[in-house]
Amino acid sequence: MTLEGKSGEATSPAAGDTKSKWAYLDRIIARLTGLNAMLRLPVSLSPEELNYLCKEGIETLMSEPTLLELEAPIKVCGDIHGQYLDLLRLFEYGGQPPDCKYLFLGDYVDRGKHSIETICLLLAFKIRYPDKFFILRGNHECASINRIYGFFDECRRRYNAKTWKTFCDVFNSMPIAAIIDDRIFCTHGGLSPELTSMEQIKRIPRPTDVPDQGLLCDLLWSDPEGEIRGWGENDRGVSFTFGEDIVGKFLARFDFDLIARAHQVSFGEVKRPRVFG
Repeated sequence: MTLEGKSGEATSPAAGDTKSKWAYLDRIIARLTGLNAMLRLPVSLSPEELNYLCKEGIETLMSEPTLLELEAPIKVCGDIHGQYLDLLRLFEYGGQPPDCKYLFLGDYVDRGKHSIETICLLLAFKIRYPDKFFILRGNHECASINRIYGFFDECRRRYNAKTWKTFCDVFNSMPIAAIIDDRIFCTHGGLSPELTSMEQIKRIPRPTDVPDQGLLCDLLWSDPEGEIRGWGENDRGVSFTFGEDIVGKFLARFDFDLIARAHQVSFGEVKRPRVFG
């Protein structure tokens, strides 16, 4: 899908011109991360720049497997939800790419006021530093969800509905899970009763929308629950909850040490053994 730019705008780099591509991305990143961006939001990117980030983002994401295999050291980050200044502070405290390697676990849009800046900066870093910067899909990277919870309205207000559809094409291309050093399983939501092999995740086709049930849905939607055994009903009305016994069996089966996930606010008093959110 293509976004139409305005006449007189600088054109995006030609295919195959790597030097111009990096310079173009560096200019976008500089505008999104500079002092002016922190003082004056929103940051205005042209339709052509958005289209370029989406097009190159899809190509970069689709070149990766659905299940990423990563190496430490790497910083793992949870939900951003359009809180762009928090994202900038995260890089300020944690280090700027590519000096530090990052894995984001999804939910970049909705709720916050600056979802467009958030996803654009993440895509720009992903395209610019593909081996140092990784982004997984969250349950809000789904058209049926972000149509309701704010991202669609932000896109329509600042650009148009076609912009939103273009970003949804990017979301449909994102990897689903990651394994760090063969020991840490990372995904946005949690486990699935259908998950018996990592090959199942690798075989999830992309691009794809998120179905209402099944393995992909569970990986993005399920939640750990300390008060139950086995699988339980999820109050969200989607997917399941899973008990400590399910976590233990999963870790033993795949020889993992822990699960790193996002999807919920982390409360210090809530005990979720070997599940880190």
